[in-house]
Amino acid sequence: MEAAKRVVRAQGIHRHHVARIDLRAFGGSALTDDIDVPKGRDDEAIGEGIPITYVPARNTIFLAHALALAEVEGANDIFIGVNALDYSGYPDCRPEYIEAFQRMANLATKAGVEGESPLTIHAPLQNLTKAGIVELGTRLGVDYADTLSCYDPPGGAGDFTHCGECDACRLRRKGFQEAGIFDPTVYRA
Repeated sequence: MEAAKRVVRAQGIHRHHVARIDLRAFGGSALTDDIDVPKGRDDEAIGEGIPITYVPARNTIFLAHALALAEVEGANDIFIGVNALDYSGYPDCRPEYIEAFQRMANLATKAGVEGESPLTIHAPLQNLTKAGIVELGTRLGVDYADTLSCYDPPGGAGDFTHCGECDACRLRRKGFQEAGIFDPTVYRA
């Protein structure tokens, strides 16, 4: 939450809506249950199958909340930061999933049914490599020191230290290296 607040402030976002969603109610993932986060996997292992860090229906839940807020606000555009290239095998990051949710959203909303402006789900990072994401963020002025992507951060709230060993840390580090851009991330390992 602290990382999100910092990014919002830095980017000059005028409204930041926070919905408290506790995915631990469902469990089933190393990110939401009492299951160890895998560490030290190589690129081949990271890209193989659906890992235990997959959170069941996470993006469906997030998009459903965003859809409800968009409908109330009269917004036609929802943005999500999923990535389908250098990703860890999550099925809800694939283009087919985003396209299917968009079709469903236009069937399930008043605006869609009444023929008003259709809702569009934008996934601008979906077809970028991690290096491409780092490059784009750098061009847009993202201070990556204010971001957190670690699956098992060692610090508490407000501490942006990354473990350095989980899949997310390994992919993040690789993205900076391949982009040739300084990585301001503090890694424990």
